[in-house]
Parts: sequence; C-alpha cells; structure tokens
Amino acid sequence: MKKLIVMMLLILLLVACNTSENTESTEESSKEEMKEVKLVLDWTPNTNHTGLYVAQAEGFFEEEGLDVEIMLPGEAGSDQLVASGQADFGISAQEALTEARTQDIPIVSIAAIIQHNTSGFAAPKEKGITSPADFAGKTYGGWGAPIEEAMLEALMSEENASVDDVNIVNMGNTDFFTAVERDIDFAWIYYGWTGIEAELKGIELDMLYLTDYAEELDYYTPLITTNEKKIKENPELIRSFLAAVANGYKYAIENPTEAADILVEAVPDLDEELVHASQEWLTDRYVDDANYWGEQKSSVWENNATWMYEQGLIEKELDVEATFTNEYLPQ
Repeated sequence: MKKLIVMMLLILLLVACNTSENTESTEESSKEEMKEVKLVLDWTPNTNHTGLYVAQAEGFFEEEGLDVEIMLPGEAGSDQLVASGQADFGISAQEALTEARTQDIPIVSIAAIIQHNTSGFAAPKEKGITSPADFAGKTYGGWGAPIEEAMLEALMSEENASVDDVNIVNMGNTDFFTAVERDIDFAWIYYGWTGIEAELKGIELDMLYLTDYAEELDYYTPLITTNEKKIKENPELIRSFLAAVANGYKYAIENPTEAADILVEAVPDLDEELVHASQEWLTDRYVDDANYWGEQKSSVWENNATWMYEQGLIEKELDVEATFTNEYLPQ
C-alpha cells in the first residue's frame, strides 16, 4: 500500500511538472508571437493621445498581437525617429509633415487624430488683442519655427498690419500662463488643452482661431505617421495598429470619463481635472464631420500645402497623394 501511495504521488508530481512546463512554454510562445512596436509622441501626453493609452490599457493592441511601447520624442523629434525607423509610428502635424516630405523625408500620414485645427493665437483679455492687427506692438512667445512668423504675417497682412511690428521671442518650453504673466502678450496654443486650462483657472482669453481666417489654415494636427519602408514591407502591421487605435478613440468618444481616467492612471503627473475637462471638449471633435475616425481629405492637404508654398515655407510643391493614405484605416 505504501509503495502504491508513493507511486501515485510521483505520478501526480510528474503531471504537475509537465503541466507547469506546458503553461510556461505556452506563455513564452505567446510572448514571442507578440509584435513589439514603438510609438513616439509629438509632445508630453495629453488628451490628443487618449485613444492610444486606451488601446493599450483596454487590450486593443494585445488583441491585434501588438506589444506597443509609447515613447516621448526627446530632442530628436517624432518625425526623425519615424523616418529613420527608430520608431514604427509617430504623432506629428500636417505642416511639419508637409515640410518633411518636400525635403524627401519618407514619412507618411496614416490617420488624422482630430478632424479640424483647434489651434490659434491666444492672449489674456487684459492684453487687448481681439484681431490680428492688434499683434502690432505686442510680444509674441513662440518656439522658433519659421511657420510662426509666416502665420502671423498672413493674418496681419489681411488687416494692413505688418509682422515687423511684432516682437517675436522664443519662449521654448515655458508654460503659457507663466509667460503671459511675465513678458509675453500672446502665444499660439491648442484650445483643447491650454484653453481649457485657462477656463479652469478662471482666466479669460481672447482666442483667434486660425480656421476663422482662412480655409487653408484648417489642417490636420495632430496626425499619426509611419515611414514608406514600413508601408511597403509590413502593411498588415499598419492595419492591425490602426484597428486597435481606432477602437481606442471610439472608446474615448463613447466613454470620455472612463477614457480620461485611463489617461490619468497611465500618466499620474497630469492634472486630473484638466484631463477630464479637456476630454469632454474633444470628444465630438475626434471625428466631427468625417465619415469615420482618422479620415483625411486631399483638399485639406492641397489647400495648406499651396499656402505654405506661397508663403515660402516649402521650396517645392507637395506630392499630396504620396503624403497621406486612408487605405489602412478601418471603415
């Protein structure tokens, strides 16, 4: 009897070991099958990126067999990292991509995160800036890009004013609210983040949206990019990635409160109240009047590229059809 009990225990032990080994082997095999993907942001995390963090937290990437690392851009910037293949996907803006493409940098836009440009020039009400003509004699705080002066000139010239009368200062990463309290009169902001933050702080802003002044200034910002090599060699990866991301933004649209919670949990340093308020403001703007999330139109690219060419911001005309695609989006 003792021998029988010992034999049975040995058999059970062997079965348990085999089961454990099989489980570990299955888990290792599953991990090996997951495709590692690097996604680089354009800036610090905010509600433009909510759908990405939702896709990660809710397992949408995992369902597509993707192990996605969300990275900050660092000094190199997202466009350079994507173009060089150091990142598979990136977040950028139409004006930056237009410039890159005309310099033969092989990156392509594969989805628009928000359908319409929500940016513009903002100033606290006490600065007295209610039209582009009021920029004259004031100090503008920017980040040193050529498009800033061109944008100011385009808006001011329509009102017989000149950008030469604006004191342009590079304020780098200085917070908008700190800057306007110190020595800056106005800056270029995205209302969905900085504008909402002003509302929460009780600061009244005069906001001059770019879209109020010209159709060609209603461009895609932000958008998602990849490089031409990735499209050629692994189109299924792009389809899988965008399927997960589209589900992430669909979730954010339908569940803004829960989506905001996911972003705050992923990035605890963010102001929770701001994230929730911004998320509510952006919810209807992700898709807006498009047929589906991520859709891009040739006319939007053509209009803005023509404007940039006329302003001398790009040296040659843009090949629009090579610059963006809707092909890999779920519809």
